[in-house]
Amino acid sequence: MLSLTRLNTQYIMTTLFVNRLTVIDFSYLDPTAGLLGESWLVDIELDGSLDHQGMVLDFGEVKKQVKQCIDQEFDHRLLVPARYADCQIQQQEHRCDIRFRLTSGETLTHSGPTNAVTLIPAESINEASLIEVIIDKLKPRLPDNVQGLRLRLYAEPIEGAWYRYSHGLKHHAGNCQRIAHGHRSRITIFRNGKRDQQLEENWARRWHDIYIGTSSDLLTPASSDDQACYRFGYTANQGLFTLELPRQRCYLIDTDSTVENLAQHIADVLKQEHPTDSFRVEAYEGVDKGAIGRS
Repeated sequence: MLSLTRLNTQYIMTTLFVNRLTVIDFSYLDPTAGLLGESWLVDIELDGSLDHQGMVLDFGEVKKQVKQCIDQEFDHRLLVPARYADCQIQQQEHRCDIRFRLTSGETLTHSGPTNAVTLIPAESINEASLIEVIIDKLKPRLPDNVQGLRLRLYAEPIEGAWYRYSHGLKHHAGNCQRIAHGHRSRITIFRNGKRDQQLEENWARRWHDIYIGTSSDLLTPASSDDQACYRFGYTANQGLFTLELPRQRCYLIDTDSTVENLAQHIADVLKQEHPTDSFRVEAYEGVDKGAIGRS
């Protein structure tokens, strides 16, 4: 957990706070781990003098100006550490192509509309580097009486099993169609009406930092730097998306990777592995939302 402060200390100010203002569901490129899905909660504090309403900023405006900015600029996007040495970026007017070489020598490539990617001027993506960029985006949108701004980004505390995954939903009308966005998700499994934490841990390991791809989205298998890859691609409402990454970092399913389908997929696989048992699977998509699969 980390917070950064930018504060003008010349004045006595009042502080406004909003906890869990929003959740950023995103994916990012990590030099060691590759493509990672993540969900970070956002807490915010605003320091300022009171306006004519006796407020630092109306809560409605916090949601309108602050939450909307964060959601538009960072949620459901691929965050790229633009200053990482082995990151190559080619930008055109409406497209952005990324080639990212990991410390292991493996290579990932991503191509899509510019609004599916956010470039972070840092060597790696972490809470501190992202907070700096978010603050820079927010400051011009805030009224003059707001003098200080602090953010805290943090993962949901989870007791038990969880996994991180990235995916894309080509049929989605909104930003879920972006081919590389992701989530940090808990999972709960009931076997014959009783919670089975061992099965939960098994699935958390199976989907540890994984890309869940749809088989029908596979393009011609590719080889990059002598590594076995999967290359995914589709055209959605926002444009053409392609993603290439090592096969060992992928998990293929036959349906779109909606959370409804993922929950049912887990339930179906469990039924195949344990045909005499019944299962209820609660699969989350980020924080406080998800779907139930039964078999």
